[in-house]
Amino acid sequence: MRSIGIFCSASEGIDKLYVDATLLLGQWIGSEGLRLVYGGANLGLMECIAQATRQTGGQVLGVIPTLLEEKGRVSRCCHQIIHTNDLSDRKDILLRESDVLVALPGGLGTLDEIFHVLASATLGYHSKRLVFYNIHGFYDKLLAALDEMRERSFARKPLSDYYDVAHTFEELILLLKQPN
Repeated sequence: MRSIGIFCSASEGIDKLYVDATLLLGQWIGSEGLRLVYGGANLGLMECIAQATRQTGGQVLGVIPTLLEEKGRVSRCCHQIIHTNDLSDRKDILLRESDVLVALPGGLGTLDEIFHVLASATLGYHSKRLVFYNIHGFYDKLLAALDEMRERSFARKPLSDYYDVAHTFEELILLLKQPN
């Protein structure tokens, strides 16, 4: 079964625009019979995508660190849960268990996951694709900063070699349907 790793926000009170886009993606993952691999929490866009995936027939793998588990933040949408000691272990498992990774809008945790994937790709630890789902231009400034790193010689080659950008749901699905 093909696995789609998702990085996204655990924050509450997020604009409906992002919630709707997340629901649509989760419904697509489930209806395609794919497996969602995500952080396993029952908060924000994380719970949103897990519910949508499960309700439409997809499998859900949650990767949850002990601290969140102790706080009762484990989603009940998971078919399988992998418990980790900390966020570093979580990122390694999310990467290992996913065939392709998608960055939905998120906060510091999402950025941490993005940079983990990009940095390890630049060193040759993996060749998995990362797709920024740039809903309503959410990642425009970050993508510009990544381009500037190359322009100022802080990256040996364009960092865009390690990621794709989808501005619409249709673009995202086309990228996810590409072979690895």
